[in-house]
Amino acid sequence: MHAADPGGGSPAGIRSPPMRLAALTLLALLLSGCVPLRSFDEIRRAAPAGDFVRVGGQLVHAEQVGDGEPVVLLHGFGASAYSWRKVIPALAQGHRVVAIDLNGFGYTQRPRSRESYTREGQAKLVLDTLDALGIARAHIVGHSYGGGITLYLAARHPERFRSMVLVDSSAPTYANDRRSRAAALRPLDALYARTVALRPGAIRKALLRSFWDDSKVTPELVQAYADRLAVEGVGAAFYGLTAPIPPGAPVELEKIALPTLVVWGAHDELIAPAAGRRAAARLPHSEFVLIDDCGHLPMEEQPEALLRAVLPFLERHRG
Repeated sequence: MHAADPGGGSPAGIRSPPMRLAALTLLALLLSGCVPLRSFDEIRRAAPAGDFVRVGGQLVHAEQVGDGEPVVLLHGFGASAYSWRKVIPALAQGHRVVAIDLNGFGYTQRPRSRESYTREGQAKLVLDTLDALGIARAHIVGHSYGGGITLYLAARHPERFRSMVLVDSSAPTYANDRRSRAAALRPLDALYARTVALRPGAIRKALLRSFWDDSKVTPELVQAYADRLAVEGVGAAFYGLTAPIPPGAPVELEKIALPTLVVWGAHDELIAPAAGRRAAARLPHSEFVLIDDCGHLPMEEQPEALLRAVLPFLERHRG
């Protein structure tokens, strides 16, 4: 094809001025709608220094409160240690609580390697953080995505944990299964995240699906969740969390010997309570508790009911 070809168009790799102008205009419109990102340096200055743990070359955000046997809290997808704020004070009255922000979430420094965002990478982050804090063994509580990581840890490293609590938990394969071929276009990931996924409207919609009582999804709550996602490194995180990877090794629930409490919101529309009952039936040493008037986020929506289930369980399984 030549420049004067009446068939229309320009030579490959060359844009006519109108086409170039249209592309630049579209890019400008997209960038103007981007959610601003907070730099990690800014986050470090604003957050208490004691909440950051150095793990290799990475700074991991891990809120620590209380004394006693350690209890590790792992949040769900799109959440952070913030989601545990209503239950941490009561847990900390008799335990050393460590609420970790997983890779890609909260105030943990975003690594560039895709492996960091796999199930195996998240589990390594948890274990390395516990090692850095001098914690040899702990109780572990995982919600949703964090519950799937908890199951993987319990299956692969049972010696590190005394008991586990699963709160509206995903399957142990979820972290590696919830991926899309569309996310393999790495250069577009950051743009998509900042123009679509991280916008307050998208976060509000996700929270509304997770709550039973929609009135609790306030603008302040939406902003708090958004602030802990819109952090520099979002492109690497979005790619690492969503790009396809080979399936991980299976986890056999029947072989997990840890004492287990399975807690579920009775009105969970994301993962039905029936799935929780089936999982509990497969775990050899488990008990199941259903929380009324609650969706997918018991720690947000019914924190007192969650504590009534969790605190006696932890007391029964003290070392």
